[in-house]
Amino acid sequence: MEVATDGTRLALPPGSLPVFNGYPMTTTYNLASELERIATAIESDATATAQISLSSIAERIAKNLGVKTGEVALMGVSNRWRHLHFLVPESLKQVGFIPLSSNSSIAARTARESRPDIINNFASVRHATVFEGVKISGESSELIQKMISAPILSGDKVVGVIQVSRKGASASTAGPDFGADELGKILALCKPLGKLLQRISREE
Repeated sequence: MEVATDGTRLALPPGSLPVFNGYPMTTTYNLASELERIATAIESDATATAQISLSSIAERIAKNLGVKTGEVALMGVSNRWRHLHFLVPESLKQVGFIPLSSNSSIAARTARESRPDIINNFASVRHATVFEGVKISGESSELIQKMISAPILSGDKVVGVIQVSRKGASASTAGPDFGADELGKILALCKPLGKLLQRISREE
């Protein structure tokens, strides 16, 4: 599938991403390399920014990590307002913001300290619950049981946060614990994601 050159965004089937500068987004390519190529492409072609679908990228990240699409969240940092705002999932965009000063938010701590966390007992850890209660389109409203939270970087600057979770009625039914393998995959995505967010995410 190709993307229109007039800057319009095309609807894409699940699991697919468009072609940028001759690089097709297929499941046989390394996802980090694909994102790096897209980031490089939009640096030299501003019109390509309008063709980026973060929802499609989150879908690919979910597939790469073996989780559901609604278990991947991407947040941008607003330096102006000193908060995090949701970019993905779409249903959380209008729910509210997360102050960077929040002591009850894992995402805010990740942004402040610029370090990743693996939390396999998430339900028993103090955390903000207002966003967790929002039902993601097409998915059950089960609680987050396990999570990896990591900073998205542009150079040494935190420009966002990625959180990948496993949801379920209990920790045992949510799936296996996250470990070094999943963390390594997520960290490999943080640099190219940082380049993308610098272009895509407007101050909110």
